[in-house]
Amino acid sequence: MDIIQTFLSFVVTLGILVTIHEWGHFYVARLCGVKVLRFSVGFGKILYSKKDKSGTEFALAAIPLGGYVKMLDEREGEVDAHLRNQAFNNKSVWQRMAIVVAGPAVNLIFAVLAYWVLFVGGVNAVIPVIGETVKDSIAQHGALPIGGEILDIDGQKINTWQDVNLALARRIGESGSLFFKIKGGETQEDFQVRSYRIELTDWNVDLEKQSPLSGLGIIPLRPKVVPEIAMLVEKGRAQQAGLLVGDKVVAISQQEILLWSELVSIVKNAPEKPLEFLIERDNKQVEIVITPAQKSLENGEQVGFIGVSVAPPKWPEHMIRNNQLGLFDAVFAAFSNTWKMISLTLDSIVKMIEGIISVKNLSGPITIAKVATQSAQSGFEAYISFLAYLSISLGVLNLLPIPMLDGGHLFYYCIEAIKGKPVSQKVQQFGLRIGMALLFSMMAIAMFNDVMRL
Repeated sequence: MDIIQTFLSFVVTLGILVTIHEWGHFYVARLCGVKVLRFSVGFGKILYSKKDKSGTEFALAAIPLGGYVKMLDEREGEVDAHLRNQAFNNKSVWQRMAIVVAGPAVNLIFAVLAYWVLFVGGVNAVIPVIGETVKDSIAQHGALPIGGEILDIDGQKINTWQDVNLALARRIGESGSLFFKIKGGETQEDFQVRSYRIELTDWNVDLEKQSPLSGLGIIPLRPKVVPEIAMLVEKGRAQQAGLLVGDKVVAISQQEILLWSELVSIVKNAPEKPLEFLIERDNKQVEIVITPAQKSLENGEQVGFIGVSVAPPKWPEHMIRNNQLGLFDAVFAAFSNTWKMISLTLDSIVKMIEGIISVKNLSGPITIAKVATQSAQSGFEAYISFLAYLSISLGVLNLLPIPMLDGGHLFYYCIEAIKGKPVSQKVQQFGLRIGMALLFSMMAIAMFNDVMRL
């Protein structure tokens, strides 16, 4: 069932974005008087198709990894004399440029609309208050105050933890000063806003294993999680020992347990070692012996686990901020958010080329499917936000000047506009081979990363 749900989430998510992208090409092509032969969502065998009055075939194909708009073009076959004025290749270079750029542009416009809907409807988010700083971390050396609310990073206003991560992500691989404005803190007697400066030196974060936030050494303030069992893994060590959902762990091997994190720490450090659990069940105390199973982490460390999970804690109301804007303020915020994500995407591409960010962070369809499923399960806000981010990525990547992509065609048309004549077919064919090599290499790396993450 999980596999089916993941697959469906992937198909729906990619289907929405591909349809939006190809609709941009389709709509502007028709505006420019180009005859569209086929509008296909997916590749390969046609599963369903229907023609409209203009003779355009709208198709749904078997492989849901993209789509295409096929236009009348003399370079792809003979065209009747009375239809030549409707052929793509006979349109002006400016019209061809408009048709090519329309797909990515609509993806970016969709992101703006998605963010606008979220801002108008109101987005609930946790206020970014520092819970702890990791020992000997950059954050601790910078004396960031425990209990302080982050208001600003490098001049960028901060409302949520996502804002914090995005602001920090822009500084990965860089050196220099990182500026914070933080209000209050446990050691402060007031709630004044104070400035803090952290020095970075070639700051490197393994994004595959940690977020920029954890890379800096900041642990967000979270509500305390009591050690009450919410779920048991089927045939796991805890279930086999007799632990039940609803049991509250009072002590382990005579050590009092007040927080879930304490339980996790003890279990992790005792693989294949019997532990005496003192359980509170129906106002009675019960003793159960559980021997944690052993598993290996990526770094080779051996840890214990018993197959239990805890219910997510409820956030207190004073820790939740509702970011709801008016109709017009939301427009500005939506454009601003889209631009931030565009610049972050471009910056990440540049840093990946420079080797500052590892290619291990490239993701393929498996990762997209998993994130789509998790976002859908997390609710409307999370899923729409993910759609907007993915739409921005699709738009930006398609505008890169790589042959085979929209940006590659746009690059050729720009040269044609400057020189006054098209780029030769020989040069375009050579560029096509390079583009295919680059794209297939990127796809191979992304797929490999997906499999390794499994």
